[in-house]
Amino acid sequence: MSERSSRPSSRVSRPSTLPFRAVILAGGSGERFWPLSTPERPKQFLRVFGGESLIRQSVSRLGDLVSAEDTFVITSKALVKTTKQELPELPAGNIVGEPMRRDTGAAIALGVGVAGDGVIGFFSSDQMVMEPVKFRRAVKKAVALARRKDAIVTIGIAPNYPATCFGYVDPKTGGFVEKPDERHAKGYLKKGYLWNAGMFIARAEVFRAAFAAHAPELVALCGRSIAVESSRRLSKVYAKLPKISFDYAVMEKVGRVEVVKGDFGWDDVGSYAAFDKHFARGKDGNIVLGDVNAVESDGCTAVAKGAKIALLGVKDLVVVTTKDAVLVVAKDKVAELKKLFGK
Repeated sequence: MSERSSRPSSRVSRPSTLPFRAVILAGGSGERFWPLSTPERPKQFLRVFGGESLIRQSVSRLGDLVSAEDTFVITSKALVKTTKQELPELPAGNIVGEPMRRDTGAAIALGVGVAGDGVIGFFSSDQMVMEPVKFRRAVKKAVALARRKDAIVTIGIAPNYPATCFGYVDPKTGGFVEKPDERHAKGYLKKGYLWNAGMFIARAEVFRAAFAAHAPELVALCGRSIAVESSRRLSKVYAKLPKISFDYAVMEKVGRVEVVKGDFGWDDVGSYAAFDKHFARGKDGNIVLGDVNAVESDGCTAVAKGAKIALLGVKDLVVVTTKDAVLVVAKDKVAELKKLFGK
């Protein structure tokens, strides 16, 4: 970490038996996979990829690394009930709803406060991992580093294209950069940078020190007392908070992070383009789920969860039906679905 970072005292005990606690960030808004996902049941509840919901997969893949009692979920207040139904093995008090959306900066700070002491790992609720055994190995390595080092550990993914939607980390220096333009992204690939997958592991006091040094407006959420605050009090606290990601608020400022390289089939499942990765095309070149009739059409993804879909003479479309809505979008526009919601 840089001289600008706050380091805990070297006298702080860091026994190898420090408990590991996992926090799943689950505050999705349901826009990227609309209409399959909605604000009431956003992306993390989709059962399209892998059979189980993405949030269930996020908890299950941790395996025996962490107990149910030491697994927490930070979600929105409106999704607490649905999350409890999806994860009934977690203690009810471990599923905490934010009163309003303030991005991952506030969510991670609140997670530190709720989880308490020990080593805390933050993981997304809406990603896929194809090789969970390798994933657990990487997490174990990151936890071991976090016990020894006064630094935040991130798990980096080897990139296979110059993505502009992910942060990058230099595994040699630990330098962290967030969401570059395409020119810089290509340069990062040549230098061997890794994608930041949004997985952060550190001792609780390291997280608190980082917030105190770089995002003091969020540090109040890191206190253990926040876990017992009334919803009304928490709403008042949140109303004054900035909307900022953890990446911008902290990770770009700490100067150096520890990096564990992960090679476990990671996919952020960021848009309908993910269907091309996880479903085979038929002989006609289309991916179809449900009652679909595709004639003289090619390169389409059609998901019929409501009305039957009929395609004739079209190419490179995503067509989705549910009982409430129909989506038709060009495949090269699937990353821009937020435009439909005025964003």
